Amino acid sequence: MADAVQQYRRDRDPRERLFEFGRCAVHFAVDDSEVRMCTHLKGKGSWFLPFNRGYHDGAGNPPNPCGLKTAYLWQEVLTPPGLTDILENYAQIVEERDPRSGRKKRAQIWPRYHQLGVVRQALADVRAHGVGKRYLIQHSAGSGKSNSIAWLAHQLIGLPRAGGDDGGGGDHARREVFDSVVVVTDRRLLDQQIQTTIKQFMQVGATVGHALRSGDLRRFIQEGKKIIVSTVQKFPFILDEIAGEGGKTFAIVIDEAHSSQGGKTSAAMSQALGVPAEDDDAGADPEDTVNAALEKRMAARQMLRNASYFAFTATPKNKTLEMFGKALPPDNTGKVKHQPFHSYTMKQAIEEGFILDVLRAYTPVDSYYKLIKKTDDDPEFDTRKAQKKLRRYVEGHEHAIRLKAEIMVDHFHEQVMAAGKIGGQARAMVISSGIERAIQYFHAFKAYLLERKSPYQAIVAFSGEHEYGGARLSEASLNGFSSGDIANRIQTDPYRFLICADKFQTGYDEPLLHTMYVDKPLAGIKAVQTLSRLNRAHPQKHDCFVLDFQNNSEAISFAFQDYYRSTLLADETDPNKLHDLQAALDAAQLYSPEQVQQLVALFLGGADREQLDPILDACVAVYKDQLDEDSQVKFKGQAKAFCRSYNFLSAVIPSCHAEWEKLSVFLDLLTPKLPAPQEDDLAKGILEAIDMDSYRVEKKAAMKIALADKDAEIAPVPTDGGGGRSQPELDRLSNILKTFNEQFGTLFADTDRVTRRIRDDIAPKVAADAAFRNARENTPHTARIAHDQALSRMMQVLLKDDTQVYKQFVENDAFRRSVSDMVYAMTG
Repeated sequence: MADAVQQYRRDRDPRERLFEFGRCAVHFAVDDSEVRMCTHLKGKGSWFLPFNRGYHDGAGNPPNPCGLKTAYLWQEVLTPPGLTDILENYAQIVEERDPRSGRKKRAQIWPRYHQLGVVRQALADVRAHGVGKRYLIQHSAGSGKSNSIAWLAHQLIGLPRAGGDDGGGGDHARREVFDSVVVVTDRRLLDQQIQTTIKQFMQVGATVGHALRSGDLRRFIQEGKKIIVSTVQKFPFILDEIAGEGGKTFAIVIDEAHSSQGGKTSAAMSQALGVPAEDDDAGADPEDTVNAALEKRMAARQMLRNASYFAFTATPKNKTLEMFGKALPPDNTGKVKHQPFHSYTMKQAIEEGFILDVLRAYTPVDSYYKLIKKTDDDPEFDTRKAQKKLRRYVEGHEHAIRLKAEIMVDHFHEQVMAAGKIGGQARAMVISSGIERAIQYFHAFKAYLLERKSPYQAIVAFSGEHEYGGARLSEASLNGFSSGDIANRIQTDPYRFLICADKFQTGYDEPLLHTMYVDKPLAGIKAVQTLSRLNRAHPQKHDCFVLDFQNNSEAISFAFQDYYRSTLLADETDPNKLHDLQAALDAAQLYSPEQVQQLVALFLGGADREQLDPILDACVAVYKDQLDEDSQVKFKGQAKAFCRSYNFLSAVIPSCHAEWEKLSVFLDLLTPKLPAPQEDDLAKGILEAIDMDSYRVEKKAAMKIALADKDAEIAPVPTDGGGGRSQPELDRLSNILKTFNEQFGTLFADTDRVTRRIRDDIAPKVAADAAFRNARENTPHTARIAHDQALSRMMQVLLKDDTQVYKQFVENDAFRRSVSDMVYAMTG
């Protein structure tokens, strides 16, 4: 196979008529073990990517007991029906227009094997079982989900129904299984991308609608639009517009399915797309009216029977697995596990080169600092809260931000640009812990890039406006261009740094991103999604790099392990736990059954707040007067747990409990009115009592984080409630600072001695250096360079007898920069 690839690159002239762009749909390089494909021959630059089935959730092909491992290519893919299907429904030449230059660029598309597999398997299952099933597709980030969704959506609308199966819609004469396909995306950046991709693969553009505002969805269905693209953010606001369209069948394709599809959003979707209840309540007594309303609410929570769900995600949560995953037979302990319908794992995507391994060069950075007491008093503070406040104070201190910004900028210039990463086109992303921190970094980057005379600039990204330095700031006011231009601007010079605050961390696909600087605690799915921004492949991208100031390798490894191979749900959520929660809530005697019944009847009857609040306020009075603080915390926690668990379970269990529905309605209205116990901030005032004496960071060795080669199991949705208040641990300020400084200690036990020697011995000799004095007096713009050269000479002369200090100066960039800044300030 490798020889075939080289033969294509070396001996096949792309200028020859047969090998010109668009003349061949695809070029295959094949041997007895692997298949690779290329859609555009470019000589030595021809990019051949794997077209393999995968083996043990990784690259390659499984053994074939009937022949060669690669026999599937001619037995399955290149058969007349198989090839015709690909040419008709997948292979395309698409044209993209650069919005800035107006230039058009054409690209030829051929499906990857896993994309072909998931679409064909899903279509076959719908043909076999009709409407009403749920499918979870766990495809790794960077695996081409947008095209997979587009191909699936446009083939679902033309899928012919089996004889006699009306899919729950009641229309036996209709030829197609589905009336409409609704594509729901939770990622704003993919909103336009998916819509555009679907249009590219549709022969008739009039069949695709993009629901931008209220009324669009209903209008598109009435106009006969077959594919409707919307976002989760917009979808709940327009669901009630189509409540009268209940007799139809739908395919709901969800991009990046998360738990937002459960509970109230799912209920709203179900109610809007479901079969409407007949209005036979006229003249019914009040009890029947309440019961009918309860039944309608409970039915709305159920997953639709007249819709099929296709949920795509790289990182399924426990709720997503239980709601959309395929239930396996009970194991010998009675546990029912759930697994995805189709998987294309992170492991396989990395091994095949479709994405890069972001954990291959992960470098943690340790922070060291010393805080001192500014006051003569020694007040007491809550130790736990004080430690958190001190860490935030230190990491957000102007000096710390400046030092970390310098490390990031220097690293990017010296290790990324100097090495010609991505052919000199590499970009970097800075992940900050909040908007204020992002703005601090933006100003620090701007100042240091100017001081360094760098040709590059930074862009800051955050939502809304933020008060900073007495002014209201936004992305546009800081960057000098609109927010909508950020994704395009970062692709062009002089912009090389994208500083983010909870933006561009999911759904942002930029192959030119090479390096990420993380200054934000990350865990779980957030860690996987954030670091995965680096994994997008590019023909000239061979590695990527993470420099992390906040997290360690153990935490990052733990986060990624769940999604390295297929993710399974360990067991289904136990609905019996709701009985236990209900019993605990009833035992608090905060409400009576009569109050629950009365409030629910009024609420479902459309009563206003003047009728509801007296019942709720009476319960709140009992909560305040008869429960101590611990009991209040426990009750409120259990109430929230009951509502959360019921909202989820009611969507997946086959039948609902009317008493649970009533209690859920009651607690949903009561919980927001229950005041949280007052908790004094026993760490208040600590930041006014301390100051930072020193701060430095030390970059550790780059490491490859190895993940276990096995499927992961995640626990089901927790149904336990309650909670408790942590008791404050008071300690003197002097002891808190001592513990904090010991935890984030300094390099040397005798720091004061090292400081005195630098100040008294080295600084005067650097100031007396002839070359430095000449540069300072005659060519000030070269003074810093001459200073650093002089400092290096003096350190060699003076510190031969102090090996530890000299070693740190030579090997530790942060220590060397700190010493240089201190000496330059003394000699400037």
